[in-house]
Amino acid sequence: MRILVITHEYPPVGGGGGKVAADLNERLSLANHEIRVITSHIKGLPRSQRLNGVTVIRLPCFRTQPYQASFLSMAVYVIIGAVYCMRMVRNWRPDLIHVHFAVPGGALARFISRSTQVPYVLTIHLGDVPGGVPSKTEQWFRLVYPFTHQIWREAKRVIAVSDFTRQLALIHYPVPIQVIPNGVDLDQLNPGLIRTNEIPQIVFAGRLVEQKNPLQVVRTLYQLKDLVWHCTIIGDGPLREDLQREIAQLDLQSRCTLTGWKTPEEVIEYFKRSDILFMPSLSEGFPVTGVQASALGLALVVSRAGGFPEIVVHGENGFVIDAYDTLAMQAALHELLVDPQKLLKARLRSRELASRYDLNLISRKYLQIFQEVIA
Repeated sequence: MRILVITHEYPPVGGGGGKVAADLNERLSLANHEIRVITSHIKGLPRSQRLNGVTVIRLPCFRTQPYQASFLSMAVYVIIGAVYCMRMVRNWRPDLIHVHFAVPGGALARFISRSTQVPYVLTIHLGDVPGGVPSKTEQWFRLVYPFTHQIWREAKRVIAVSDFTRQLALIHYPVPIQVIPNGVDLDQLNPGLIRTNEIPQIVFAGRLVEQKNPLQVVRTLYQLKDLVWHCTIIGDGPLREDLQREIAQLDLQSRCTLTGWKTPEEVIEYFKRSDILFMPSLSEGFPVTGVQASALGLALVVSRAGGFPEIVVHGENGFVIDAYDTLAMQAALHELLVDPQKLLKARLRSRELASRYDLNLISRKYLQIFQEVIA
């Protein structure tokens, strides 16, 4: 099968959604399917390359930051993509288009599909759903929402990465939507013998934006300053200076490390050295960081946002708490930090529960859908 994948974010550009697309593409490539990805270019990356069996083509679209896409860059991506893909599709003749994110990629997929009759399957990740990430996309949807309904209606299948994302999408787009969670490679993410660190290592990973609520991490941990711990905050974004200022004001410079933006592979290496994933997000789709952390045997202290409650069994492999309930977050972290045996038990349980998100299982579900669409 020849599959054209459209996604404006693809590693090392973007966050969890791009990583999900890459993992799925690579697994399908191993099954002898031919994959071509059309994505965004930023300075320093090749325009075209082979990555783990997948052909990745990066289009110039004025994107300057790996962690943030402007409205202009997404609009240019659609326009340049339309010109490039029309020529490429006629020569290569894909069987199917798989598009990640209804906005902006959905507009490009719909244009190509209507022009060439190649069907498309849409995977939604939350940020492309109205109301999913209001702080980030509310203004965009005021402009584009009236033009998005056809994208959803004309897709042969619509897939949501979590039940939360599906329920939110159905409010705006009454079309059939099924749920396939994000998968991870359990063999690659094998923690080996799980042991707790003498100094418990807490990790946060994500864009430093309001949606991810990174300031809550520092403010919560400040209340636990009398306990032994160290926190690593992985990511970059507009809140970085605020975060640095908060850490300095609370005198936590020796307890908190800000790494800046890291590649997905580097994030995994940090996870392997950590004990607890702490993510008080205000909104999430199906957080790939949560699944990766679970696979690597981390305990999870997370908010109720999006798909987190689908990953965590409260009280077993971690705790699910309201994003603004600082006291409950403190209590959950305290429980794990003061009891190494409880922390170890939670970590071992996380690894067990991660089997639900085996990438082999997830890729088979996608492949079945693709085959039904082109049959």
